[in-house]
Amino acid sequence: MTEALLERALVEEATKKSGLIWVRGAGPDRALWHVWHDGAAHLVGDGPGEQPLPGLGDGATAEVTVRSKDKGGRVVAWTATVTELPPRSEAWEAAVAELKGKRLNAPDGEAMVERWAATCRVLRLTPVTADLDLPDGSLAAPPLPTPATTRQPMPAALPRLLRGRRKRRQAVSADPRPPRDA
Repeated sequence: MTEALLERALVEEATKKSGLIWVRGAGPDRALWHVWHDGAAHLVGDGPGEQPLPGLGDGATAEVTVRSKDKGGRVVAWTATVTELPPRSEAWEAAVAELKGKRLNAPDGEAMVERWAATCRVLRLTPVTADLDLPDGSLAAPPLPTPATTRQPMPAALPRLLRGRRKRRQAVSADPRPPRDA
C-alpha cells in the first residue's frame, strides 16, 4: 500500500515538474507538452497549429516516460489509460483552463479555446502502473535514414580559400596606418 502511494507521488511530482513527456501510443514516441491536473496529464492537439497526437485514441493505453527537467535523463515511466474529453464538458473546461495558461505562442490568443473546442482533441492520460526501474542501456533510437546526413567530400579548393582568408584578416589587423578619410 505504502509503495503504491510512493509510486503515485513520484509519477505526479516528476510529471508536474517536467515540461515535456514522451508518449508512445499505437504510433511513434512523441515529445508532448502537457499539464498535470486532477491526478492526470492532459494534452491538447490534432488541430491546426497544435501538436500531433498519433496513436492516442479514447480507451487506448499509452506508455509515458518522464524526463528530469534539469538533467534531461529518465526519471520514471508509467502506463496510462487515454480518455478523450468531450468538448465543453465540465472536465474539458477544467483541463482547458489549465492548458491555456501553459500554451506558448498561441497564434490566436484568447480565441484558442474556441479553436480547441471546434478542431482539437483534449486527452487525459491517467496513470495505471509505474516502472521505477531504470534500464541498463540506452533507450535512444538510431536516427532515421535521410539523404541530408550523407557526407560529401570537402571541395579541393576549400582549404586554400580558408587559409587565404585568414592571412588577409591578419594583414588587415596588423596594418598600423590610420584609416583614410573619403
